[in-house]
Amino acid sequence: MQYRELGRTGQRLSLVGFGGILVVGEEQAETDRLVAAAVARGVNYFDVAPAYGDGEAEEKLGPALQPHRAGAFLACKTRERDAAGARADLERSLRRLRTDHFDLYQLHGLSEMADVERVLGPGGALEVSRRAREEGKARFLGFSAHSPAAALRLLGAFPFDSVLFPLNFAAYQAGFGPQVVEAAQQAGAGLLALKAMALTGLPEGTTLEQRPWRKAWYEPIAEPGTAELALRFTLSLPVTAAITPGYWEFFERALRVAEDPRPLSAEEAERLHELAARTVPLFPPAPGKAGPRPPSRIPA
Repeated sequence: MQYRELGRTGQRLSLVGFGGILVVGEEQAETDRLVAAAVARGVNYFDVAPAYGDGEAEEKLGPALQPHRAGAFLACKTRERDAAGARADLERSLRRLRTDHFDLYQLHGLSEMADVERVLGPGGALEVSRRAREEGKARFLGFSAHSPAAALRLLGAFPFDSVLFPLNFAAYQAGFGPQVVEAAQQAGAGLLALKAMALTGLPEGTTLEQRPWRKAWYEPIAEPGTAELALRFTLSLPVTAAITPGYWEFFERALRVAEDPRPLSAEEAERLHELAARTVPLFPPAPGKAGPRPPSRIPA
């Protein structure tokens, strides 16, 4: 396993994180086994949220991670936008995860600007995050967003320690993401990546039963070689770590990449560029904002 520093925190995280959605639908014994297997492979970054399985991920990850908690960097989130809801989320998540603090506590899934202003304003969820840090219940503060405009507004409003954002080969090439990467670097915030192994969205009207991968609302890249290539693209950006789709098959592929995240060759970069050109991006680009071609270098 290879590791990178998370922004200005001084913390070194495994290149691949264990997403809590991996354990949704698993028995506790299997959850314990999966967590232990990940730790044995060098994974120290674990990410979870109350929204994953309506609390199931937290309830199962808590006891599974407890024997390994001292060496784990545990990140949690709240989707609540007001202080009262965020405080309730924080305390419940701490209990479920059997810990007295989170290494990273994040505002979750911000896209609409009205929600951004709500969390930043008086009585907003950010007040709870700040108090949690003062109380020793959170070491670092961050957010996840699915909109460049939301991410840029948040980065300009508060010195967050991290940004969890979709950094996907096709969306990035279409202009969704480069501006957030630049802003995070300028702010000194660490970058954590979502949707690196995603291909495109599902057809409108697709039901849960029709999804090829039930826990993914999008279409992951099923072909192993292409999925690994897409992850290597994301890791070629100045990111600390990436979270995979919620299935062990993808996590296992990602672990192989994290052990050898070699730069894209010119031929591989061109292949990914061509795939992106014929793929409908999972996230829409900003008008007239085409992004760069996939890079063929990797940061230290």
